[in-house]
Amino acid sequence: MAQTVPRRDEAVLVHSSDLHIDDRAGGRAGGTAGLAAVLAYAREVGADALILAGDSFDSHMIGAAAVEHAGRLLAESTVPVVLLPGNHDPVAADSVYRRGGYEAIAGLAILGVTHERAVLLAGGRLEIWGNAHRDYRDMAPLDDPRPRTTRWQVAVGHGHYEPPETFANPLRPSWLISDAAIAATGADYVALGHWDRAAQVGDGSVAAYYSGAPAWVGTANLIRLGASGEVVVTRETLKLPATA
Repeated sequence: MAQTVPRRDEAVLVHSSDLHIDDRAGGRAGGTAGLAAVLAYAREVGADALILAGDSFDSHMIGAAAVEHAGRLLAESTVPVVLLPGNHDPVAADSVYRRGGYEAIAGLAILGVTHERAVLLAGGRLEIWGNAHRDYRDMAPLDDPRPRTTRWQVAVGHGHYEPPETFANPLRPSWLISDAAIAATGADYVALGHWDRAAQVGDGSVAAYYSGAPAWVGTANLIRLGASGEVVVTRETLKLPATA
């Protein structure tokens, strides 16, 4: 896939999730509005990659027009896009990725489809890895963390974070993410999806954040990974259309 010119001193990433692209049109939650907004923001800041951490599509039953429009937006991106299939849009024979011919889009890495688990970017200095949802059953989003072989490493997971005090009796029973699973990644940043709200989670040993759904929070996460190990995460406002 296409790679940006590596910066000497940092990697810059944009993280979003839960776009839930569907057949609707108009308004900040309609159709491909969220995708267009995060792509535009990633281009504006010259990101090394845009990470979409699951549920980019509301389901695999959306119509051909929405699939084609989203594909055009992704194909026109000047920023590499790393997409993790989530519980709404898992890897499947009838997925939108197969129907839309997304495997052929230059600069788009779909974990579990075009790349098994990991993508190298920024001149080989940045690895982004994640476990795609491959069906609608339960799975461990951050299972089997990859050893670090690059200057920077980012893990991507789509699931429900449960804190230690309730992990044995969780609020939600599936796709659970624990403090231990986050820490075990040893990554510079863990990009999470599945929650509509933005939040920092984990025990603080690894920077782990939900970006929240653009339609709900109106923001994306901007991540700067420095040469000396510093990780700076900010929430940045997206230019979304007004609610219809």
